[in-house]
Amino acid sequence: MPGPLAPPDASRPLARRLLAPVATLAGVAAAFAYVGAVDPNEPGHYPVCPMLRFAGVFCPGCGGLRSAHAFVHGDLPAALGANALAVVGYGVFVAVMALWLVRVIRGVPMRLTISPVWWWGIGAVLALFTLVRNLPFGSALAP
Repeated sequence: MPGPLAPPDASRPLARRLLAPVATLAGVAAAFAYVGAVDPNEPGHYPVCPMLRFAGVFCPGCGGLRSAHAFVHGDLPAALGANALAVVGYGVFVAVMALWLVRVIRGVPMRLTISPVWWWGIGAVLALFTLVRNLPFGSALAP
């Protein structure tokens, strides 16, 4: 068992420590590559959002595939127009992945704990985004 000052994860080989973050990056890259290759703007490639289909309401994820497609093709204005919150999520993902990789290389375990206040805040942002994009004055946020 490592001492209190030694990084507890440093005893494992670097290649083994890199396995989880690299596999995560590979999975996300594959998903983005697929969405970049198969255009969600053409009907029939992806299922319709059930919330939009049955309730006629844009959920917080509506436009996410179109946003990812535009993002992959380097069209940031179109990506923001399809789902601005998704683009913010891409940035958060990049930051968390960078932190994870740096910590793995240094041999420090990645422990991402989010307090309930943050979870409630994230939920409030998602609810507000959903509400605003479904009202007439927030139509700019609609996909």
